[in-house]
Amino acid sequence: MVIQHKQVDNKGMFYVGKDGAIEAELVYTMSSPGKMVIEHTEVNEELKGLNVGKELVQAAVTYARTNNIKIVPLCPYAKSLFSRIAEWRDVLL
Repeated sequence: MVIQHKQVDNKGMFYVGKDGAIEAELVYTMSSPGKMVIEHTEVNEELKGLNVGKELVQAAVTYARTNNIKIVPLCPYAKSLFSRIAEWRDVLL
């Protein structure tokens, strides 16, 4: 599975797509330079149970580390992952 990334202005997403359709996504806003707010994570039914949501959040964490960005996880799913995975907390604001 390939996680893709796109950003237009201050809105962006990490996503998994197939045949032009988005099957899983993590949507974020760059509320200020160096600050990513994760707003929403969603995974289609056929991908549930495959850790796709976790992989999307991991992609955001990797991107944040690479680009010196701090994350605010407003999305309940992302927030729950950050509370359980201590290794990701270095990117939390």
